[in-house]
Amino acid sequence: MRGGSMRRSLAVVWWVVMVFLYLPLGVVVLYSFNSVNSAATFAHFSLRWYHRLFSNPQIIEAFWHSLLLALISSMIAVVLGTLIGYGMYRHRGRRLGWLIALIYLPIVMPDIVFGISEMTFFVRFNQLTGLLGPGLGTMIIAHVTFEIPFVALIVYSRFVGMDATLFEASKDLYAGPVRRVCHFIIPAIKPALISAFFLSFTLSIDDFVISFFTSGPESTTLPIYIWGAIRKGVSPEINAIATLMIGAVAIAALLSLALSRRRSASRQ
Repeated sequence: MRGGSMRRSLAVVWWVVMVFLYLPLGVVVLYSFNSVNSAATFAHFSLRWYHRLFSNPQIIEAFWHSLLLALISSMIAVVLGTLIGYGMYRHRGRRLGWLIALIYLPIVMPDIVFGISEMTFFVRFNQLTGLLGPGLGTMIIAHVTFEIPFVALIVYSRFVGMDATLFEASKDLYAGPVRRVCHFIIPAIKPALISAFFLSFTLSIDDFVISFFTSGPESTTLPIYIWGAIRKGVSPEINAIATLMIGAVAIAALLSLALSRRRSASRQ
């Protein structure tokens, strides 16, 4: 009886948590298809706000800025973070506590502090050199900076879980550095690279605080546009944008889950 009561209690808690997590998202999705501009009543199903969304050049431009920013910063972060993760693994026995602490610091640091520090640096650097004016370039650098620690830790965890003798075996088989990288290291850490890319992409595409402090007048992203538009009130058009972003993140998560299950099935 006690076991059954415990299971029922846990099930109730689980459902309550799920409701609080996904009910607000469901409301946003529902009212994005509302035919009238009202948050109190739902008249009938309509794609009116999606038509307005895709005919708004400012939103389309903000979308492309967000997509370009997320893709470029994620690819750069994966390359640099992989190199850092590999270096952490190769020198893991040399008291690297201070280095790991430096890697963790951007993760635990509040976004507003990180964003203000990045803005101050870029402004001062621009005053001294005339380079790195606020815009998409500064946003890419800032996003790469806060994405690298996540990539480095994911790749480092993958290396730690590997058999260390495999590296020696590849050397014994006369594989040079380039062949070891192409035929052993990259295939071995491929799941970590894919996971790191999707995580970096997700972090970048919905970031607001750091993007806000490092953006320029011609580099507005979707989160920045939503923040500017929502000050006039939440409209179904904003709900439509949020719905598309929810769908994009959900698709990325499902793709990552499908790849993970496919790898697990192939191993079995």
